[in-house]
Amino acid sequence: MGMSEKPTGYYIDDLKPGMLASYSRTVTGDDIQKFGEVSGDFNPVHFDDEYAKTTIFRGRIAHGLLTAGYISTVLGTKLPGAGAIFMGATIKFKAPVRIGDEVTATCTVREVIPEKKRVICDCVCKVGENAVIEAEATLMVPSRPA
Repeated sequence: MGMSEKPTGYYIDDLKPGMLASYSRTVTGDDIQKFGEVSGDFNPVHFDDEYAKTTIFRGRIAHGLLTAGYISTVLGTKLPGAGAIFMGATIKFKAPVRIGDEVTATCTVREVIPEKKRVICDCVCKVGENAVIEAEATLMVPSRPA
């Protein structure tokens, strides 16, 4: 999406259980570098191959929250999209993500609570068929203007 395109979003009354959207990205070494710079997280498991080889991961891995950020991409730009406010999430990190892995984040509407303007989504990030993150996200979604 270009910066000049107006982002679109759903209103709470447009959302139904089972609706889903996805975003895919191949993780690069540059992504990990930039995430470290922005977050301040320079844990050597993300940056030092020799150190990372001594861990249970046996090599460098991406930051878990870098990968979880792809869930935010789906929720903030696709479903529910612009206007939604991320209220909270429960995230389970299931497997490491490595440089060169293509991650696909998919969020599915599980429950719509119109009277509270809330939607609960089940989210998963996968590399191939392997789930690397499982999450539940709660968002506040605006009503259609009168």
